[in-house]
Amino acid sequence: MPSTDRSYGVRSASSSQGARTSCSPDGPPCPFRCAGAERREKGADPRLWVPARRRAHTERRCQFLRLWHGWLSSCCGGLDTPPAPPQHPGSPAAAMQNQVLTPHVYWAQRHREVYLRVELSDVQHPDISITENVLHFKAHGHGAKGDNVYEFHLEFLEPVKPQLTHKLTQRQVNITVQKKENHWWERLTKQEKRPLFLAPDFDRWLDESDAEMELKAKEEERINKIRMESRVPNDSFANLKRGYLFMYNLVQFLGFSWIFVNMTVRLFILGKDSFYDTFHTMADMMYFCQMLAVVEIINALLRVTRSPVIPTLIQFFGRNIILFVIIGSLEEMQSKAVVFFIFYLWSTIEIFRYPFYMLACIDIDWKLLTWIRYSIWIPCYPLGCLAEAVSVIQSIPLFSETGKFSFTLPYPLNITVKFSFFLQIYLIIIFLGLFVNFRHLYKQRRRRYGPKKRKTN
Repeated sequence: MPSTDRSYGVRSASSSQGARTSCSPDGPPCPFRCAGAERREKGADPRLWVPARRRAHTERRCQFLRLWHGWLSSCCGGLDTPPAPPQHPGSPAAAMQNQVLTPHVYWAQRHREVYLRVELSDVQHPDISITENVLHFKAHGHGAKGDNVYEFHLEFLEPVKPQLTHKLTQRQVNITVQKKENHWWERLTKQEKRPLFLAPDFDRWLDESDAEMELKAKEEERINKIRMESRVPNDSFANLKRGYLFMYNLVQFLGFSWIFVNMTVRLFILGKDSFYDTFHTMADMMYFCQMLAVVEIINALLRVTRSPVIPTLIQFFGRNIILFVIIGSLEEMQSKAVVFFIFYLWSTIEIFRYPFYMLACIDIDWKLLTWIRYSIWIPCYPLGCLAEAVSVIQSIPLFSETGKFSFTLPYPLNITVKFSFFLQIYLIIIFLGLFVNFRHLYKQRRRRYGPKKRKTN
């Protein structure tokens, strides 16, 4: 009668003789007398076999005991059990060891190139090459099967250039392959059936029509860039021009700063009395700065600077008419209080405009100075034009009394044309010039600080 083991199930009479058989038909001999082994011993009665559910349970116990026994052998010098023999070449475990691991690969294309994204992280030195129109990839990294060596091969549908570029990131490997002919492919690989590891890259995927539109946009951008480069001549005197503009703006800044600081100090010390002798103390420096401003017209005409010619001409001639004709030619006007306001408003604008241009010559953008340069004209320009208009109105009766700059037309007209008549016309020109300059400066400010236009499809 067979004996019964409470731990491992039914044991036959033949198992008591020390026979060791396998737990499975193809496995190695089992060192433990489990139910899986005993039910296959010779002479075992099939009626004594344990049920299938209990048999599976006891087989799992057997595997656990084998693992426990191996750990004890390594720690305690071994037990009296033989080691398990090596795997058979045809066994599933050996097949898993010999299996080639392939990573997940995603692809997209354009008319000129193919993009591949290999889902492998922590890749250091991948082996990537193209031979006979076949892409070979092999690298060690962390993929779907853990930290292993992954490789794959792709034979492209049509010829590609053997040179490729790749970029390693922490999570993936990006490969770019150039096509030999610029057209759209029906598929990526030569074989019609798509490999299991290959899938579309929807992050970069485009239909053929969308790709054509993208290609046209890039081509137009390239052509426009070439046109712009051809329009701009190769300026070999760029550094010399920058130095010249820097020095000009520096001199003007120092001149107007001297006027502004002196007028401010005199205002705090003398108060209202400084209004009436402004011309006699500041005229020489103002003459110098306004005559030097003719350089700005020359720069605009020769395209040394991008300043528009008309606003530059209006400002230059407008200020010089006020300075040399209205104030400089009449001693009665030189002691007027309006001279103080004209000089002070002019210098207030220029002490911010010239240093802005000066720093722009050396590619420095001081945000506070930039904002003041594009904002200070808003109150100062209208006030300056108003002060100029007041000076013209005050000078009209003086020119009428003295007859200065008046002339008589020759015979048979014999008409005396008074200069005050031209001053009345000039009053209208002042406000027209204000409109032109104000519009120009407003466009500059809006271009700099206005809302950006959004692109619409």
